[in-house]
Amino acid sequence: MKNILIGLLLFSAFGYKCQTGLDLVLNDYLKDNDLLHASYGVCILDAKTGKLIKEYNSNLGLIPASTLKIVTTGAALGILKKNYNYKTHYSILYKGDSIANSTQTILKITGSGDPSFNSSYFYNNDSLFFSNLLTKLKKNNITKLHSIIVDNSCIDNSIPSNWIWGDIGNYFGSGANGLSYKDNKFSIFYNSSEISSKAKIESISPKYISKKIKIETDVLSYGTEDEAIVYGSPFDYNRKISGTIPANKKSYEVEAQMPEPEKYFTDDLKNALKCQTTFSEKDTLITDINSFKSKWIYTHTSPALDKIIYFTNLKSNNHYAESLLKTIGAFKSNKQGTTNNGIDEIEKYWESKGIDTKGLHMVDGSGLSRANTITTKIQAQILSKIFNDSLIYDSFNKSLPVAGKSGSMTNLCKDSFAENNMRAKTGYINRVRSYCGYVKTKSGKTLAFSVIFNNYDCSAKEMKLKIEKLLIKMADL
Repeated sequence: MKNILIGLLLFSAFGYKCQTGLDLVLNDYLKDNDLLHASYGVCILDAKTGKLIKEYNSNLGLIPASTLKIVTTGAALGILKKNYNYKTHYSILYKGDSIANSTQTILKITGSGDPSFNSSYFYNNDSLFFSNLLTKLKKNNITKLHSIIVDNSCIDNSIPSNWIWGDIGNYFGSGANGLSYKDNKFSIFYNSSEISSKAKIESISPKYISKKIKIETDVLSYGTEDEAIVYGSPFDYNRKISGTIPANKKSYEVEAQMPEPEKYFTDDLKNALKCQTTFSEKDTLITDINSFKSKWIYTHTSPALDKIIYFTNLKSNNHYAESLLKTIGAFKSNKQGTTNNGIDEIEKYWESKGIDTKGLHMVDGSGLSRANTITTKIQAQILSKIFNDSLIYDSFNKSLPVAGKSGSMTNLCKDSFAENNMRAKTGYINRVRSYCGYVKTKSGKTLAFSVIFNNYDCSAKEMKLKIEKLLIKMADL
């Protein structure tokens, strides 16, 4: 009789007959005081058929955090295609009948919104990065330049309006730019001593920003994690840093958002050009640029889109995700890429695949804003659509962290069947924990799932452990 009552309770709460330990975990959530004030949803589908396996509050709009990236990256693969390349063009502008006789010679770089442009994920040597350009300049006998100009107008270089002040000065708050460079970030190195003492800045890198940036710091030595918060607007060279870093550290790195990355790029470029060109820009006033003639000399081609998306999801890179969003907007509208037109095109794409997007409200492409909402049903359905698209699935699936092995899933589901059988995008911002992806179960089925928890009363670490129990039982089905 007792077992019958438990079965009826689970059927009433979740609308399904008991399915191993999964229902028991879901039922435990209902009795958990840490979740008394929380909002949460679960949706599990058969990835191949789209058939519902289990759901709870799957139509409830919830803040997804970085799991929103699956919406952006999946659409990017579908719209732009996996072999899409960003192309950054270098041209020489000149006066007169030839470059050799020009009285004013300008190197113009036209950005493409490429987030991988000299990114640490793909490049680690400036000499190699600039070598092809230097070869082209030498081939064209260009030994004197009066100026370097950058056109980064292909996308709107502003950050999403809903990002908060506590995020945008940090490296993870680096938005998109028509000419992004070296991940749009810089580093502050601290020396810390005993607990509760004030940490001191040792150095700032690169040299370019160290000469321009003004930093007010009140960072203390405490704890075991980097809890330093960098405050500052995207185009300003003043930064305030507060919070804590671990005690007794030397050269401890805190990363921050780089203001005007295109200017950082031109500074590095000038240094690279010194060996074979001279500049006279201080003595030359450049006017009426439309009257100059132009000669294309070189195009830098990015890695293929699937490689960019690999790092977007594996590293949960907000800068990459925002760049993809605006690239989609520019690609489809043939206009400047903006957050709004990128969102419009992504929603249209998923609607064309049969997804009802009424429960999807995007304000960015990365999930950094708390103003984003989505349902677990929509996320699981998108994952199912991707699973059944042979042109998208392989590249997308490879970008997801593997349980117990890689990325933000490295320490999850160890020594369970989920380890190495589950790939999932994770999400975390204050009082939000989320997971969505695929799991190959003990029975041999592949499931598409989405789990989102908002406004729980426990710590983020404790919430992670509660969700881990659900993920493990999911794999056991």
